[in-house]
Amino acid sequence: MCDEQTEFDNNSFALGGGAVNRRDFSKLSAAAIMTLMYPASALAGEDVEETDVIVTMEDGVSDSYFVRPKTGKHPAVLIWPDIRGLRQAFRAMGKRLAMQGYSVLVANPFYRDAKAPVVPEGSSFRDPDTRKLLIGMARKLTQDASMSDARHYIAFLDAQDSTDTSRKVGTMGYCMGGPLIMRTAGAVPERVGAAASFHGGGLVRDTDDSPHLLTPRSPAHVLHAIAEKTTNALPTPKTH
Repeated sequence: MCDEQTEFDNNSFALGGGAVNRRDFSKLSAAAIMTLMYPASALAGEDVEETDVIVTMEDGVSDSYFVRPKTGKHPAVLIWPDIRGLRQAFRAMGKRLAMQGYSVLVANPFYRDAKAPVVPEGSSFRDPDTRKLLIGMARKLTQDASMSDARHYIAFLDAQDSTDTSRKVGTMGYCMGGPLIMRTAGAVPERVGAAASFHGGGLVRDTDDSPHLLTPRSPAHVLHAIAEKTTNALPTPKTH
């Protein structure tokens, strides 16, 4: 999952009105991998436009979050949330990245079952009922289903006026999003140039549809980041 520290940091970002702090998550992680692929053309702190969008999919419609700079054309990025789905923390991540000069779509991977947020804000994966609900929805994200979803999400991004289609697409995912970035890169290899997973799970399985087996399909540069140590100690939020 997107752990509590990351959630705290992104909520602090939102409370601070978008000010970048010393733990700027996107700047240190997502933007770093994307920068490997694109020339340095983005303006930090750029004004952005945010929209709740509906993406037409093969299996229905996905309510997602689209954020991009107010002017110009920019490389596209598809963000896959963790198992708690599209929520405020991931909106903040998308907005940070857009402020660096990207057209960003944050997906609702559970659109087949519910609109986002699929669980109340602050819900814990440790709660048995919450965990059962989320795992049930996550099991529907088979390789075929998620690769189909990826094609539709990227087609949506490519159709936007703010997307520079001459640049490759980036994708990033958290926990359960790890396999999804691999499937995205494998589903649209001609478009995806960079992919990053953060504490991704289920990347290697003893099955024919293991995400790692898609590696030969894609020429994308890929980063898999996993923390060696974690901590439960959280700082006190600042609201001023």
